[in-house]
Amino acid sequence: MYGTPITIVGNVVDDVQLATTESGQARLRFRVASTQRRKDRESGEWVDGHKLFVSVTFWREFAENVASSISKGDPIVLHGRIYSKQYVKDEANKVSYEIEPDSIGHDLTRGTAVFKRRKRGLSGSVELDADGLPVRVDDDGYEVVDSELPRLLAATG
Repeated sequence: MYGTPITIVGNVVDDVQLATTESGQARLRFRVASTQRRKDRESGEWVDGHKLFVSVTFWREFAENVASSISKGDPIVLHGRIYSKQYVKDEANKVSYEIEPDSIGHDLTRGTAVFKRRKRGLSGSVELDADGLPVRVDDDGYEVVDSELPRLLAATG
């Protein structure tokens, strides 16, 4: 199925609360606001222009990762496919925009972040050892090399 790809730079405007469906799947939903900024020619000041509000819904492990990483007010960059939903409210036709997300992250033009790799496998499909690495079924004679070993040897030698 085709979709219309979109990347939005904006802020999270809702509290980020993880929920579980009746079938036990994690679900996270919130809105993102993106506001155009432009320079007013007369005053020389930066002013707000058009505003766009979109809803985004995350599922399963993606939802869990976002819930532990993103908070209300955070500046984010969101990429996914946009679609619209039409509905009637108070006898008026309305349209809402939603994004089916592919990726999300903090907007690093406005701050810093630290990435923490998740310790467990995708939906429990990969068995991990005590160090959080995938357990090998067959190593075919390969050996695991510690990436810190060259630095440690240089520091002691």
